[in-house]
Amino acid sequence: MTGTDDETERHRLKMQKRKALQDAEIASKSVEKGLLLVHTGTGKGKSTAAFGLALRVLGHGGKVGVVQFIKSRPTGEKTALEAFGDRVVWHTAGEGFTWETQDKARDIAACRAAWETATTLMDDPGFGLVILDELNIALRYDYLPVEEVVASLAARRPGLHVVVTGRNAKPPLVEAADLVTDMTLVKHHFKAGVKTQAGIEY
Repeated sequence: MTGTDDETERHRLKMQKRKALQDAEIASKSVEKGLLLVHTGTGKGKSTAAFGLALRVLGHGGKVGVVQFIKSRPTGEKTALEAFGDRVVWHTAGEGFTWETQDKARDIAACRAAWETATTLMDDPGFGLVILDELNIALRYDYLPVEEVVASLAARRPGLHVVVTGRNAKPPLVEAADLVTDMTLVKHHFKAGVKTQAGIEY
């Protein structure tokens, strides 16, 4: 063999071993269950990742429910997902961030109504995925009791996947979750004076 042939063969054998390990790891997993996923952290993309999961569920023929806490602005995701008809049920239940409403009682009432909508969707066996967008913000400001929310999420239907997004996920929610992703800010275009843009921020 030439040096190049030796290198090719070493690579083939290395990847063969790697594949065997990966296959064994995958084969060792047998549990199938609905997951509680939390997307948190200072970095951008928490809601974006959740809506990517929505597309996966829809691609497998499932039905998705979305409840947006706090947020009130129309988004490109909502417009795009409307193409799936009644397989997507979307509730924009917020009235804007607290510095916009400047009315704590009103914010609490809006979050309570949003949570009641969320529990209705989670109880409906037709849904495979429910996205609770910016619920972490509602919990951060104590607009909803974290104990009540975590208890309801823990008691959800066995096959239901739920994604919770927003910064500053509270420790009890992190503890209850099956998967937690902390999106870390490394660099943001806002710092360079770039404004909010359709298709990127909303």
